[in-house]
Amino acid sequence: MPRRRTSLKRNRADKKKHLRNLKVKVQLKKTLKQIQALLSAKNLNEAKALLAKAFSQLDKAAKKNIIHPATANRKKSRLMRRLSRGA
Repeated sequence: MPRRRTSLKRNRADKKKHLRNLKVKVQLKKTLKQIQALLSAKNLNEAKALLAKAFSQLDKAAKKNIIHPATANRKKSRLMRRLSRGA
């Protein structure tokens, strides 16, 4: 356990940041799983509608450094490729 005030404050800030980032990641994963399920079920129209939301979430997470920007681009690319193949 840290003793200095600055270390204690840093721990509190890190904990808050971790929870905020975790919330974003969990929501992102839920959206991506929903799209995967729609694509597996060949429900392309609904998948396209949800894709815009997923892209927005990926871009925001990358912008805030919650995920790496290259990871966001890779996920977007793979989703588009899977959608264009028709599932």
